[in-house]
Amino acid sequence: MAYSRPAAPDDLRPLEVFGNSARFLYGEDHFGTPGSARDWLAGHRLGELTLDERDLARLVRFREKLRDHLDGVDVAAELNAFAAATVAGPRWPGPALAPAGEGVDGLIARLLDVLFRAEVTGRARRLKPCRAPECRWLFYDRSPAGNSVWCSMDICGARHKMRAYRSRA
Repeated sequence: MAYSRPAAPDDLRPLEVFGNSARFLYGEDHFGTPGSARDWLAGHRLGELTLDERDLARLVRFREKLRDHLDGVDVAAELNAFAAATVAGPRWPGPALAPAGEGVDGLIARLLDVLFRAEVTGRARRLKPCRAPECRWLFYDRSPAGNSVWCSMDICGARHKMRAYRSRA
């Protein structure tokens, strides 16, 4: 399926790409096995990583906490735990959050850095998961008011409208 929305701006694209490693609406999750996750991450230029089951579980947990956070759910404690385990602290020039290690820790730290910068500038509020619980695809909201809720009006928006119509009939 091709989504009709343009990709997020370059600085936010790593979060969007990582968050969209699963297309729940179609039962696809590229983080199903360590091998598929490794290939997907390399193919999307997020890193050449060696993964085991523990690493894979951390990536999936981080992805879902990222989606929750972007949806306005309070997951600060969980994000702080990821930061404590992966981020060494701010570094200049930048400033940027420096990864404390390599591999999965380095990837999570780089994504936390992107998220941190987006939060500081207020741009994170434009990156959001689709409101359809069976979808949750991340998209960048380019609407003037910043109030879009569906990844696609042709798919999730239409399904919502049809359900609402049927419930009224």
